[in-house]
Amino acid sequence: MSLVNIGPLQLEVECFGPPAAPAVLLIQGLGTPLTRWPLSLCARLVDAGCQVIRFDNRDVGLSSKLDHLGRPRLGALLRGEAVPVPYGLDDLAADALALLDALVITRAHVVGASMGGMVAQLLAARHPERCLSLTSIMSSSGNPALPPPTPAAQQALCAPLPESRDEAAVVEDALARQRVLMSPGYPTPEAELRAMFVAEYRRSFHPSGVARQLAALLRGGDRRPLLARLRLPATVLHGEADPLIPVACGRDTAAAIPGARLRLIPGMGHDFPEALMEQFAEAILNPP
Repeated sequence: MSLVNIGPLQLEVECFGPPAAPAVLLIQGLGTPLTRWPLSLCARLVDAGCQVIRFDNRDVGLSSKLDHLGRPRLGALLRGEAVPVPYGLDDLAADALALLDALVITRAHVVGASMGGMVAQLLAARHPERCLSLTSIMSSSGNPALPPPTPAAQQALCAPLPESRDEAAVVEDALARQRVLMSPGYPTPEAELRAMFVAEYRRSFHPSGVARQLAALLRGGDRRPLLARLRLPATVLHGEADPLIPVACGRDTAAAIPGARLRLIPGMGHDFPEALMEQFAEAILNPP
């Protein structure tokens, strides 16, 4: 891994595979570090002849923290009030584009999960000449008429952190939230989840950055007019059991993109089950 300069920011980046191979850019979701992209998925893509790039978005992991921008008024945003936000999803898309520039990658297969899917959609819509294909995973079009998360998933997303911010308390809290979100058909063993959350906490625990990313998501808006202009191979991958971004959101995203292929996975929630990594890789490697 290494820090890459993009203007005033630095992004923590990890690359796999030959630099001259076709590039796959992996964009993670809300408050989620690059390490959440499974190594098994990266290995499958490299074995298929790709260069794989995964990175920490601004304000998460080891990338630049923007504490000088302050904390957003999340309560006001959740009530729909027109309050300022530190930055938007377009800024995150601009970061991804700047990363491609810094790595001297002309075009890439762009893959995003959850909020990262929204960022990937914006990158593809605003800079289609830089995208070989788009894969939007467990994400949404921003259509305001779509169903919200289940109450339990909404609580998992927005509940305050525990009063104690030590490792044990934060890891237990993360486990409780993940139990709500993970795939009922492909449950990840708790020992694996615990090890993942311990590693993430020790690598970087920065909740104010997650709040700023959440503000960008909440202000994201309806991307359907932009998606309707897309003329590139696009796949929408979504779990039928996703409690956070319901499957209707995946269907709506696919309907908004001309020629997009929709792939629904029964039993998949809002996570990256090891048992599904072959299907994830196949969807990325074989755009329509």
